[in-house]
Amino acid sequence: MKKLFLLSSLLIGFTTIASAQDIADNAIGLRIGDSDGFGTEVSYQRALGDNNRLEVDLGWRSGNNYDGFKLAGLYQWVWQLEGDFNWYAGAGAGLGSYSFDSYNNESDYNDTFAFLAGNVGIEYSFDFPLLLSLDFRPEIGFGDVNDDLDFDIALGVRYQF
Repeated sequence: MKKLFLLSSLLIGFTTIASAQDIADNAIGLRIGDSDGFGTEVSYQRALGDNNRLEVDLGWRSGNNYDGFKLAGLYQWVWQLEGDFNWYAGAGAGLGSYSFDSYNNESDYNDTFAFLAGNVGIEYSFDFPLLLSLDFRPEIGFGDVNDDLDFDIALGVRYQF
């Protein structure tokens, strides 16, 4: 009986160790998506534990008659699916600013806004330091221009270190 208990304990322990994910301490790269007009964002992830992390994304746009930025911070929980695949979910908030200068100065506007965001996605960690992800981020904006529910789907390409 003792041998059976010991063998069962070792098997359960090995299974638990074998299924634990290993998220990178840091990852930096691009989050390529719509982001409500801000397009590609510079993205940084920092592990806060074995299965959670902080993600910070900065998007900016600039042109002849407009410019703006959008900064988002998200807390994420990460779970292993199978092999090197993980899925994650999180929540956070952000702020941004957008200004548009028309040629006739009649329809100029400036707006600073805040937003709440959710995040769910899937990622694949390669054997070399590359992390690819696909995620969905709904955002609820609070401002004059950004005052509704927006949906963003993006591809993430990050270097892990």
